[in-house]
Amino acid sequence: MPYYLGNLPAEVRASLPQPSTPAEAVALVQQNIAAGADVLKLFTGSYVARGHIKPMPLDVARAAVEVAHANHQLAFAHPSNLEGVRIAMDSGVDVLAHAPDTVEGIDDSLLANLVAHHMSMIPTLKLFSDEDTIPRIRAIVLKFHQVGGPLMFGTDTGFVTDYDLTEEYRQLSLAGLSFKDVLAMLTTAPVKRFGLKNEGRVEPGYRGDLTILSADPTQRLTAFTKVSYAIRGGRVIYPR
Repeated sequence: MPYYLGNLPAEVRASLPQPSTPAEAVALVQQNIAAGADVLKLFTGSYVARGHIKPMPLDVARAAVEVAHANHQLAFAHPSNLEGVRIAMDSGVDVLAHAPDTVEGIDDSLLANLVAHHMSMIPTLKLFSDEDTIPRIRAIVLKFHQVGGPLMFGTDTGFVTDYDLTEEYRQLSLAGLSFKDVLAMLTTAPVKRFGLKNEGRVEPGYRGDLTILSADPTQRLTAFTKVSYAIRGGRVIYPR
């Protein structure tokens, strides 16, 4: 359990599973699916104290992922460091929910191996923007993209209490990602990863889900935050 969840109420902590065997992992994932879970999320590398990362045993992670995949669900992982990334990859995880922020040993060969395992990454760079390693984290994200790794847009909003996405887009720009790269992260990349149909593009017969901006993101990526209104299924749901 990450140390930063230590202040959760006892009854909430008690409900959060921490399987120690493959059999426990299987039972817990099946229980979550029965309760309505749509995806699996693992802490393959968890900060149990500041500067101390505890890896999830590979056999436990693999058992959990196998149940998710058997139920046609994606598996996500919070990797944190090299060992956490390797466990995620070797257990069959589909998506790194964050870029690794303890960066020692994260090299080009490993990133290429992640791509060979058909994994995606959600950078969540704002989450790490105050860390000394942020230039290296940005470089890891860019290299993953350059060797063919699919990136998807996401944040750690909820843990991060600031709802402003400006810094996330600024960090993606500093990483060297283009307007087209980020547009794909917001649209076609998640559509492909989730196996959705008739979504992610503006074409006749598609759902008609659109976001209208008041600024031009081809000039500055932070313009993606300038939302005038949103349309879902052809109906305005968020007027500015």
